[in-house]
Amino acid sequence: MSNRKSKNYMKSIESKKMNMKSIEIQVIDGLRRHTRVPQPPAPRRKDGRARRIWAREWLTRQQLRGDYDQLLQELNKVDHKGHKNFQQIYPELFEEIVERLTPLLKKKDTKLRRAHELGLKLAVTLRHLASGNDYTSLQYSFRVSKSSICRFIPVVCQAIIDTYKPEVMKCLKTPEEWNDVAKCFASKWNYFNCVGALDGKHIAIKKPKGGGSLYFSYKKFHSIVLTTLSDAKYKFLFVDVGAEGGPGDGGTWQKCNLARAIANNRAGLPQDRNLPNDDEPIPFHIVADDAFALNTWLMKPYSHQSQDPTERLYSYRLSRARRVVENAFVLLQMRWRVFGTTMQQDYRCARR
Repeated sequence: MSNRKSKNYMKSIESKKMNMKSIEIQVIDGLRRHTRVPQPPAPRRKDGRARRIWAREWLTRQQLRGDYDQLLQELNKVDHKGHKNFQQIYPELFEEIVERLTPLLKKKDTKLRRAHELGLKLAVTLRHLASGNDYTSLQYSFRVSKSSICRFIPVVCQAIIDTYKPEVMKCLKTPEEWNDVAKCFASKWNYFNCVGALDGKHIAIKKPKGGGSLYFSYKKFHSIVLTTLSDAKYKFLFVDVGAEGGPGDGGTWQKCNLARAIANNRAGLPQDRNLPNDDEPIPFHIVADDAFALNTWLMKPYSHQSQDPTERLYSYRLSRARRVVENAFVLLQMRWRVFGTTMQQDYRCARR
């Protein structure tokens, strides 16, 4: 009797174990049906968003249909003037810039992708400066992604400045150099003892984040100021760029290194000289408009309306000499159209 009970007891335990195993199998199957298989994480951007694609297919056909590999190469072979019109420089200068910037900007290819050619980067940068086109339109014409263009255009511009600034933007320091500028003003514009025409140009930018009214100019838009001193042949002798548009031209000029150097007699201006048919020495000076403060080394026209004939003649001669810097700004904007648009870069980048 005891053996029969023990056998029944063992059978009940085994049946319970079988029921438990079937329940576990059902639970596991249910979890498998409702649980996703873990996948490797997708590549993500810097801002945390998942990258949808590695590269758009039409961007990979850059060498077949991009402007740099097709249009520019054709213009370089058959139409140098067309190349000049498209890039605002001749092919010879383009090749020289590429050669001089190569040690600074050349990148190496990686296992994932090929680096952009330096010539392509320079061509996109020059086209942006020459036409004022935004990054989106350049993306479609050159078949380079907008994100890449945003990164390398400021780098290329800074490299050009670092390479050519010591050669082409030398500020005058000796009396002989300033005297040559004065002779040119006397011969071309019949205005004597003038060492340059001064003015500022407001370059429109998008509103800086947290900038308030610091960059809001009297022209009713946000801007940075390009302050220049020009000679009689529309050549810039001194350039200061990046000041806030709020203070205006006069306030910006007072903070410039050249203004402080002239005020402290460290700019190397020549000694006072007599005007033709006159025996009174007149200081060498800069000509400007009413936005700048009058000084012995900075002259501007008479501002009142009731001017006698002598004052009117003086204002006319001075304004005619000062007009060269206005013309220089027009020539600059006609060649590099980006200065006539609202620059979309960050204000720290636009200052360059």
